Amino acid sequence: MVYRALGLMSGSSLDGLDMAFVEFHETSGKWIYSVKACACYTYPDSWVEKLKNATNLPALDYQLLHTEYGHYIGTQVNRFVEEFGLQYQVQLIASHGHTSFHVPAQRMTAQLGDGAAIAAETGINVVSDLRAMDIALGGQGAPIVPIGEKLLLGEYQLLLNLGGIANISFNSPDNYIAFDVCPANRVLNMLANQLGMEYDEGGKLAASGVVDTELFEQLNALHYYHQPYPKSLANDFGTALVYPLIAKKGCGIADAIRTYTEHIVFQIRKAISLGPALTPSNNRLLATGGGAHNNFLVDLLSKSLSELNIEVLVPEKELVDYKEAIIMALVGVLRWRENNNVLASVTGAKRDSIGGAVWIGQEA
Repeated sequence: MVYRALGLMSGSSLDGLDMAFVEFHETSGKWIYSVKACACYTYPDSWVEKLKNATNLPALDYQLLHTEYGHYIGTQVNRFVEEFGLQYQVQLIASHGHTSFHVPAQRMTAQLGDGAAIAAETGINVVSDLRAMDIALGGQGAPIVPIGEKLLLGEYQLLLNLGGIANISFNSPDNYIAFDVCPANRVLNMLANQLGMEYDEGGKLAASGVVDTELFEQLNALHYYHQPYPKSLANDFGTALVYPLIAKKGCGIADAIRTYTEHIVFQIRKAISLGPALTPSNNRLLATGGGAHNNFLVDLLSKSLSELNIEVLVPEKELVDYKEAIIMALVGVLRWRENNNVLASVTGAKRDSIGGAVWIGQEA
């Protein structure tokens, strides 16, 4: 079977709306994919502020934003279709939305971006609310990408996403395990913003700083890092806990970024050490996400993991930047087929599940 789906992803780093139009071929349970078009539409400042402050809104205003953002996503999809000449080619849209609240302990997660509004704007069928079913089944609802990693990138034993939050997946022979490691780009970007920079390009600021040992130890002592998996992080762990802790320490920005970069590397190595045993013949780690463009971070990580005989690989730019959007497209296709698209071995839910609400955008 052939499926042509558009995956949408808005990460916690707030850099923009990622879109990937992907053609999938499925034969006897084996999947291959080809990316036909992809783009990231940077958020205007007004939308950065709206999404950043969404959790502070009264209930009605939050719901109005949910609807407004859905219509905004729909207009951006129409723009994407027009720019790439994809009229009548997109069979399905799978929208992750933008995570606002994430409280799995109380079986609640919320992603902004009303699926009905997207369907109404585009006239295309939409799958949204991808995490809700797993949460209802007692799972973490995250990470959500492992099903796609398993089906599309199964040749790698370790897969690391360096996004607003860093998460890692273990392609274990027995089952698939994944969890959030620590905040990553969101905190690094917030620190760079203090110098009027959007981000620390290539990790140059980090390379110029020195580690603040006391801050490094305070960060590593945070409670989350001592919890067993399955586990996941809400965005406010980085913005409301980690960032204020760094600011309170009062060290220079370059030193703060260097310290936090070293913290990310330390926590990734620790996560790997505490995870399932690796197969010695397949000790490659695939690194994707915006942080994979941070040369200094990747170099530090490569040196640290070489001591564990793990090779860090950064793939082509398309996969680095759009892996999550590509996998969202697959998650939507699996939902449409009524196949499991969330793995209980990853999230800790009662069972694997078929996640996502379907909105019929096309006319009958």
